[in-house]
Amino acid sequence: MISESLFAPVQSTTAFEETLERLGTAIKLGLLEPGTRLPAERELCEQLGIARSTLRQALTALVQSGHLHAMRGRGGGTFVAAAPPSAPPDPVILAQWRDACDQRLAVELGVAVLAAERAEPEAIERLDALVAAMARSFDNFDAYRMADVRFHVGLAEATGSPALIAATTESQGAMTDVISHIAHPPEVLAWSNAQHARLVDCLERRDQALALRIMAEHLRGTEHVLAGLLP
Repeated sequence: MISESLFAPVQSTTAFEETLERLGTAIKLGLLEPGTRLPAERELCEQLGIARSTLRQALTALVQSGHLHAMRGRGGGTFVAAAPPSAPPDPVILAQWRDACDQRLAVELGVAVLAAERAEPEAIERLDALVAAMARSFDNFDAYRMADVRFHVGLAEATGSPALIAATTESQGAMTDVISHIAHPPEVLAWSNAQHARLVDCLERRDQALALRIMAEHLRGTEHVLAGLLP
């Protein structure tokens, strides 16, 4: 019997990432044991308070990462994998991953606001090109991550602040060490890149308030994914 507390409603702004975290953590901790069949989609959607499309995105990501597997036909459904994926953890990095996220949050929220205020058309064009590059790389994480780092550093460059460029570069380096320990389902990358595209739109429209909100959702979403998928 699966405890209903695992599927309490999630926050709407990061529903995809929180759903992924909730299920990934439950699997990691053994609260959802290997071979467990998840409740029907309609039931899960009602308990989590999310749309079916959001649930399906999270389930697809967890299938792609190896945490779940789906079976069709009679007796089918979505099941917890017999052997969820794991990577040899670096105890120091894993112990400090929330510090890395905190550092990134402190730096990149300010970057988003200032970039929306100051970004020149050439900088916006470069960022838009990086979004397009990431959209072509959902099946190649190394290429995706390279463009991802350049995007976030590019946002800092758009502020014109050398100190923020250095701080963003440092925080991205720390995050790269952390995310090397998780799987990178294309579904998660596509979701993240959609937020990148929205940030570029904010820069074009000089919408600092919305840029701040989207960046906060983007960074908190990364934390949820890490919490769900870190070994």
